Amino acid sequence: MSEEQFVREERERRIAELETRQARRPRSPLRAPVSLVAIGVAAALFAMQWREVRYFFSPRMPLSLGAEGDYRYEELVSSRYVQLHGVPTTQGAYEREGDSVYVLVGLRESPFVVRRPALPGEEWPPGRKSPPPPNQRPFAVRGQLLAEEDASRYRDAFALLRSKGEVQPLKGRLWIVIEGQRPGEDFGRLAVALFLVFIIAMNAWFLLRGLRGGPSRSEG
Repeated sequence: MSEEQFVREERERRIAELETRQARRPRSPLRAPVSLVAIGVAAALFAMQWREVRYFFSPRMPLSLGAEGDYRYEELVSSRYVQLHGVPTTQGAYEREGDSVYVLVGLRESPFVVRRPALPGEEWPPGRKSPPPPNQRPFAVRGQLLAEEDASRYRDAFALLRSKGEVQPLKGRLWIVIEGQRPGEDFGRLAVALFLVFIIAMNAWFLLRGLRGGPSRSEG
């Protein structure tokens, strides 16, 4: 036997020995529970993202819901891109995001609430105790439509506008149109959702691999 053949066979023998030891190495009893927890957490986070993921892939052509006195309530679908026209209520709710001011105003005699950036005359400078009343010009809006139960962040605004009696809940429910982002634009949220899917798939593979391996034996 030549020296080259001896070296090659010795290398192959060592590789086979290492593979055998690796196969016999006891699997950590914590691997399956950790994978299950990771799958559960990632699935819960994905469920929280699902509405926005669905909106990302929804039609980019706005669904027209009509105008004051002629709204098409039969077309209402939560998490759709819509357009409508209406007359604002005299009362509204205000919120700040950094340096930006947003107004949540109802559309009279309808179940609709609109969240939009403040218009001229609706400025609310820091330090001013009360915001001004909403601009009373009728307006058109395009944005994401959400049923009240899908927009719990705005529950205080819903309660305020309900108490003023200028909006009319439909079957006990209000709807909010969040002006701005169109479907297919929020790639950051989509990336987060895809990362969560990857975590679920990876841990499911680890779990399945462990189950297929059967009971492990330690070297003896």
